[in-house]
Amino acid sequence: QVQLVESGGGLVQAGGSLRLSCVASGSIFSIRAMGWFRQAPGKQRELVAGITRGGTTNYSDSVKGRFTISSDNAKNTVYLQMNSLKPEDTAVYYCNADLWSLAPRVWGQGTQVTVSS
Repeated sequence: QVQLVESGGGLVQAGGSLRLSCVASGSIFSIRAMGWFRQAPGKQRELVAGITRGGTTNYSDSVKGRFTISSDNAKNTVYLQMNSLKPEDTAVYYCNADLWSLAPRVWGQGTQVTVSS
């Protein structure tokens, strides 16, 4: 099994920056890719960014150029560096892991990011 623990959320003013961290534990070698989703009140959960074990990244258009996803395999950690934050980035951010097997996607508990105008 894989467990994910996020940290780094908080309150920031528009234009500011935050860095989220997600530490994976358990069956690390079963992880094929990891990423970040977010869910704002009343909205569906949406993909923010993803990174494969090989380092290939992808971003939603809404964060491209402002957010950067990276990983430190030695620390089993994925980061999301968020710059130039906007009020519309306010949401609960969830780390996820996709596995090589057909097992369901694994989710962290979420961390709140609030951007004030």
